[in-house]
Amino acid sequence: MCHITIMHSMNMRQLRETRRLKAWLRAGKTVELRDRNRVIARIVPEKAEEKPGKWPDFEARAREILGDRVLPNLVLEDRGRY
Repeated sequence: MCHITIMHSMNMRQLRETRRLKAWLRAGKTVELRDRNRVIARIVPEKAEEKPGKWPDFEARAREILGDRVLPNLVLEDRGRY
C-alpha cells in the first residue's frame, strides 16, 4: 500500500494571498514556503486546545462501594478543635 501525501506550498510572491494560506492552516495542513523552488520554511498550524476530560461521578462510585452506609465526616468534626 502506498500513501503519497502532497504538502501544500507557496512561493514568496503568493504569500501575499493570505486567504489560501489561512484556509490551509485552518484545515490543519502544513505549508512549505519556497524561494526559487527551494524550501526555506514550513508554516505549521497551531494545535487546537484540548478540552479537559470529564470528571468521574464520585458520588455514584461511593454509593456503589459503600451502599447506603453513611460515614462520619471527620474532617469537619476536627476543624473546631484547632
